[in-house]
Amino acid sequence: MGQTVEIEDYNPNWVSEFQQEKARIMKVLKNDSLCVEHIGSTSVIGLGAKPILDIMAGVQQLDEADTFIEPLKSIGYEFVPHKEFPERRFFRKGQWRAGTHHLHIYRFGSEQWKNQLSFRDYLRSHPDVRKQYQELKLSLAQKHPGDIVEYTKAKAPFILNVMKNAKYLKERT
Repeated sequence: MGQTVEIEDYNPNWVSEFQQEKARIMKVLKNDSLCVEHIGSTSVIGLGAKPILDIMAGVQQLDEADTFIEPLKSIGYEFVPHKEFPERRFFRKGQWRAGTHHLHIYRFGSEQWKNQLSFRDYLRSHPDVRKQYQELKLSLAQKHPGDIVEYTKAKAPFILNVMKNAKYLKERT
């Protein structure tokens, strides 16, 4: 058991909150070439979400992220190693299991990078799929109200299906 899974209605302030956080990250990392994107449900207009901003940064080499640990700590981010995700570096801001921001660092242009953007962009451009995802998230939040891990696992088949559709459409164009 962990944090309570609560899905909030879409909040238009999430966009400006992302822009402010992106500026903080860029300032502390002193890296003008860093590519930073708003990902996750808070990046999709009209989609309800857990009120956690997901941010993705792209680096040329993943080991660059090691140099980010101390600067990001100065603005409240904690590095959280995940051995099961060797192609990602993860930082959390906020209390454990109740973070307010998640920073995912991938190699720019990697498959993981592309997948994050494809999923976000597909939801943005397909209102019917966005609505299905919203309904699924609300249902799973009721089914797993105190278990964020199970909630996340249960979303995976839907996300993988969307990714297949997005990839198929991209290959056809």
